[in-house]
Amino acid sequence: MRAVLTLLAACLMAVPIRAQDAVTTFPAPGTERQVLTLDTATDLAAFEPLIRDFQRIAPDITIRYREFVTNALFEQARGECLAERTGADLVITSSVDHLVVLSNAGCALAHRSPETLAAPGWTRWRDEVFGFTFEPAVIVYNRALLKPEEVPRTRLDLIELMREQPARFSGRIGGYDIARSGIGYLFAAFDARNALIYGRMIEGFGRMRLVTRCCSSDLIEELGKGELFIGYNILGSYAYSAQKAGAPIGIVIPHDYVLALSRGVMIPTRTRQPDLAKRFLDYLLSQRGQRVVQQEAFFFGLNGSVPEGVEAPPGGLTSGMLRPIVIGPGLLPTQDRAKRERFLREWQNALQGAEPRGLQ
Repeated sequence: MRAVLTLLAACLMAVPIRAQDAVTTFPAPGTERQVLTLDTATDLAAFEPLIRDFQRIAPDITIRYREFVTNALFEQARGECLAERTGADLVITSSVDHLVVLSNAGCALAHRSPETLAAPGWTRWRDEVFGFTFEPAVIVYNRALLKPEEVPRTRLDLIELMREQPARFSGRIGGYDIARSGIGYLFAAFDARNALIYGRMIEGFGRMRLVTRCCSSDLIEELGKGELFIGYNILGSYAYSAQKAGAPIGIVIPHDYVLALSRGVMIPTRTRQPDLAKRFLDYLLSQRGQRVVQQEAFFFGLNGSVPEGVEAPPGGLTSGMLRPIVIGPGLLPTQDRAKRERFLREWQNALQGAEPRGLQ
């Protein structure tokens, strides 16, 4: 276990890691009996409806919400596991490959219940890591800056747009800095597996001086302000939340193939509250929790449903088009040190003209 975690830590230590961003406490609405600590790489605004609803059925529970960026969260969970130190009661992140690595190293507590067994097979592994959302990677654009006929609906469309109008789009296309963003790296790694034109696309990003950020929220904010025209591989849930709040953005689920992940949750072995952690995990997967996930928190359903206002591919998310990021051992190679360093080197070489401005 120590060898696996130490190897991955050495890979990530070369990346500047921002420590814990914030701690938010949700006091028990009733008489406090227990405290549940959530370590997450999820925007509080997205997750708060789930916390509030859980406290309606568990009014004696205080919840501490500690928010990190993805790589910093992995470092936190890894450190607690190596030191056998009590810390979080649940770890929640979109970088599900990090959770699989931790689980594989013996850092996760197993849990089996009717709720976990009912979850789709691609969203759970070894009764230790579970996905509770459906989140496609989408193309986001500023509606005032692109004509309807210009909106890229496939990756080839995006390549052609960059080729035909380089002066217009230079410095105006945004994406993740994949060396610093765990979810950005994961999406890029799966793009490389699925897209025959992947090389052409990142070369185009290099010519356009791709603007990079750590987080979906930063990219979406700049898209809404018109500082960016197009954002690539943005988490659909965050984009839709901004659109719903009035941001002047359009959202397209790519029509050539759809990368989708299920945000993961894991109970660390050193949790102070194993029974309460299992109860909260079951809530996330329950029918009640999934209603909140789809209606108030992340908006896309585990059944692949798409909210109104998001342009889906013709015919919907068919099995032939959907490329789910399966939670399981297939994610381990994405964190192999040599492979990761080589992939990042190739990415940076292609983006010679890019200007990384996001922090992690």
